[in-house]
Amino acid sequence: MKKHLLTVALAAALATSGFANAAQTIKIGVILGFTGPIESLTPDMAASAELAFKEASDSGMLLNGSTITPIRADSTCVDASAATAAAERLITADKVAAIMGADCSGVTTAIANSVAIPNGVVMVSPSATTPALSSIEDKGFFFRTAPSDARQGQVLADAVFESGTKIIAVTYTNNDYGKGLSDAFIGAFKALGGKIAIVAAHEDGKGDYSAEVAALAAAGADKLAVLGYLDQGGKGIIQASLDTGAFDSFALGDGMIGQSLIDAFGKDMVDTIATSPGGSSDAMTNFISLAKANKIGGEGPYDGTSYDAGALIVLAIQAGGTADRASIQANMNKVANAPGTKIYPGELKKALEILTAGGEVDYVGATNIEFSDVGEVYGTYRQLEIKDNKFSLVKVR
Repeated sequence: MKKHLLTVALAAALATSGFANAAQTIKIGVILGFTGPIESLTPDMAASAELAFKEASDSGMLLNGSTITPIRADSTCVDASAATAAAERLITADKVAAIMGADCSGVTTAIANSVAIPNGVVMVSPSATTPALSSIEDKGFFFRTAPSDARQGQVLADAVFESGTKIIAVTYTNNDYGKGLSDAFIGAFKALGGKIAIVAAHEDGKGDYSAEVAALAAAGADKLAVLGYLDQGGKGIIQASLDTGAFDSFALGDGMIGQSLIDAFGKDMVDTIATSPGGSSDAMTNFISLAKANKIGGEGPYDGTSYDAGALIVLAIQAGGTADRASIQANMNKVANAPGTKIYPGELKKALEILTAGGEVDYVGATNIEFSDVGEVYGTYRQLEIKDNKFSLVKVR
């Protein structure tokens, strides 16, 4: 009898301490610019990541029936102080196990350096693309599922040059993202033999960009590269260009891709070339179908990368057998890279079952995930054009 009581007491103690792997609620932060220059994109980005969390929770296979509760916070995309304060609350008050986000490069860098890395919390950004993030001292805690703009600049330059444009004007939003993409694009375009007529930064938040556009047009180029944000200065630049007749042909970076831009100006933007992370694979097609079935757009520039970011966090939790922050970090590369069974969108239950049985997974996801030694993807880009009142795929590069 005494032995039985001791066994019961030991089992209870183990369950209480967590060693029995009892089901739990795991909090994951989702920090994106729900206000600010890409606010039309972030609802679907958040919903895409949360779709992966729901898929894992509903499977019943995550840590013996555990579930994930996403906790949203606003990065603002532009205010580093507000973003770091929001991330601090997620980490210290809400005690999240990991963070999906942030979004824009400047706030992502600030959160990583000031909050996430010092507290040993994994961040997986679906959209921070500045090349500078490749070399931050992240101690292995920062990852991103969107490729660096060092790659996007080359892809956009190739697409523009091959279309026949040999001289172009360039304007970029005056921050880490805009400057990084502009530098990469200009360097690549010049290397191809192209000429840059003028380069000018623009500030977000202005009501009128006619002066900026007049200076850009005076340089004599027929096409304008707008490397900014679709809900802020980039949109204002295009509006002033069309209103004054200065430009109607554009080259757009990924921060300009969104249906809201098409709804505002699509019919007037002729011969426009754009780039966005992703591919045309069956995996991306399946993700879009999965997203739409859950009332998510799925075709935004960072929807697939957001789903992948969420899925990787889930699988890293399962691979380590715990939602401990250090364990998540230790298992990110293991679930993202070969060897292992390849895992695609909608297959998280399968992946969780494999990991439960002691097997290995190689998460490919919607956007062809494979991490480098600094936790980022090489990735592919979609070359887009405006057709039939939407951004339509031309080819994958």
